[in-house]
Amino acid sequence: MSSLETLFAQASDALRHQDAERARDLCAEARQQAPDDLRFVMLHGFALRRSGDHAAAEPLLRRTLSVDPGLEIGHHELGLALQGLGRLGEARRALEQAVNLNPKLVAAWRDLYEVRAAEGDDVGAAEAYRNAMGNKELDPLLHKALELVGQGRLGVAEGICREYLKRRPHDVDAIRLLAEVGIAIGSIGEALLLLERCLELAPEFHVARANYVTALSRHQRFDEALAENERLRKAQPNNLAHQVQCATTLSMAGRFEPAHSEFAKVLEQAPDNERILTSYGHSLRYGGKGDEAIAVYLRAIEAEPSAGEAYWSLANLKTFRFDDAQLASMQSQLAALTRPSEDKTHLAFAVGKALEDREEYDASFAAYAEGNAIKRQMSGYDADKTSARIDRLIARCGADLWNKEGHPSDEPIFIIGLPRAGSTLLEQILASHSQVEATAELPFIGRIIGEMVADRERGDEPLYPRLLNELSVDERHARGQQYLDLAAGYRTTKARFIDKLPNNWEHVAFIKTILPNATIIDARRQPMAACFANFKQLFARGQEFTYSLEDIGRYYADYLRLMSHWHDVFPGGLLTVRYEEVVDDLDTQVKQLLSHANLGFEEACLRYYEKDRAVRTASSEQVRQPIYRDALQLWERYQSNLAPLESILRERGVPL
Repeated sequence: MSSLETLFAQASDALRHQDAERARDLCAEARQQAPDDLRFVMLHGFALRRSGDHAAAEPLLRRTLSVDPGLEIGHHELGLALQGLGRLGEARRALEQAVNLNPKLVAAWRDLYEVRAAEGDDVGAAEAYRNAMGNKELDPLLHKALELVGQGRLGVAEGICREYLKRRPHDVDAIRLLAEVGIAIGSIGEALLLLERCLELAPEFHVARANYVTALSRHQRFDEALAENERLRKAQPNNLAHQVQCATTLSMAGRFEPAHSEFAKVLEQAPDNERILTSYGHSLRYGGKGDEAIAVYLRAIEAEPSAGEAYWSLANLKTFRFDDAQLASMQSQLAALTRPSEDKTHLAFAVGKALEDREEYDASFAAYAEGNAIKRQMSGYDADKTSARIDRLIARCGADLWNKEGHPSDEPIFIIGLPRAGSTLLEQILASHSQVEATAELPFIGRIIGEMVADRERGDEPLYPRLLNELSVDERHARGQQYLDLAAGYRTTKARFIDKLPNNWEHVAFIKTILPNATIIDARRQPMAACFANFKQLFARGQEFTYSLEDIGRYYADYLRLMSHWHDVFPGGLLTVRYEEVVDDLDTQVKQLLSHANLGFEEACLRYYEKDRAVRTASSEQVRQPIYRDALQLWERYQSNLAPLESILRERGVPL
């Protein structure tokens, strides 16, 4: 029989030469002689994991780490074993521990990228990939760009990437990084061009192709995104991240049944991952399966009691009520989180909603305020810039824009205003008409403006809205057609369609310039109610103005003064519909709404809650019920906490 020292040398050599099966057998032989020799416990765990026996490897790796918790390679191997067992949350934590112990473990960072991507955590995956890059030998300029992206200084990082690429235009890592910055700051069109160039240079650069799928999805080009995802799945059929990305892309595209099928397949491999379960819950919810969504969100919480997003998702259903045990658990989890994080933000908003339902309004406001403070700290929102932008719109967009020739179509119906002001209710009413269909919050008006600005020379004054006065008849017609072509992917055969992106309130002049016959409806709500509804809503992305009472108050005042200007410039060109009046007198308001849109009256519009369709907003459950009155005066319960908001609104002349 070989001596233990000889067996140890042979097993170590086998592992170095990637012969995991031989190493496994040698370690098993050695442990028959010395079952408690930790050298062989460790090597046996490594060998079992590398030969694919993850279940047998796990206890040996845990035993090794109980004796030597600072062994970074042990945490790395444990993370990979847990990943192989489909326990992604535990795998992520093990890999995070490995890189915390040794930030220069490039392989561990790459594996952490794979696990976070499989969980659908694009931001966390990007961070892990940047850290893997940063530990390679890089040009100092590119290394600096990586550091700046990690610090959130995206503008400076963008400039450095561009400077670097002037010298090394074929560096695919730099091209991909610049595209990542573009996706983060919303320059999706440019990010797509960069990623196309990157993949042209390196077709097997799978990380870049996954980024490309993300960018295509954000650009609403879902068929192309799914085709690119299919290429990834064929190239790496066992990579769970690609399957998760397929499911989420299908859900974003509104193809809920195939999305649910894909999520079910993913969960066969990773049944207890709270992040994947939460994403699945979102898809079920927006696909109209609220009860199933609740069950899946609860599964996520059972799998991970600190799953803040799952708690918030339940709260955000508006119709779900937490029991005492669930509230106590949330409060305990929230108190245990000492640093700002997404989980802490989600839990704070969820606790706020649970306490609101119990009519504990002061404690509820404190929780909402805590969540908002974290979000505001991470936000770059600047209220002065919004006010300056509104000033330019008022100065530049006069009555001379009205009645100019553009595209003649009357197909689009735009619903604009602040979020949480009743726009989903108006959409549901209109979508109940036989000639009208809902699409989504389409980003195309802003995208077209971005393209127009990029195509023109820049001066001291911002090009938009100045360029509106420079458009020829042909350009106005072409841009109107471009919008219709982009929206076509969301339509079926109905004559009219709804675009419910609320932020289009800034772009009424542009809409009227390119589509003068489009219907525009301003969803309006009592100022204090509207502003507080935004303060207590945690948005998935965007709406950065909502995380401070002062910011919300200023934003609302700017919105109001611009809407007043639009009514002066386009008399009769848009209709303001007040949420409170719809609630109080549905019949009259529905008739007025249909008349403004040049639609004949149909009884189904009064029974809007019977309409079975996907709804993607926070009001998804309320609009499947008859008139929802509960929130009309809710803000008054919080009035003692809303003095800063009331002060801002009064100071800026908003009638209360």
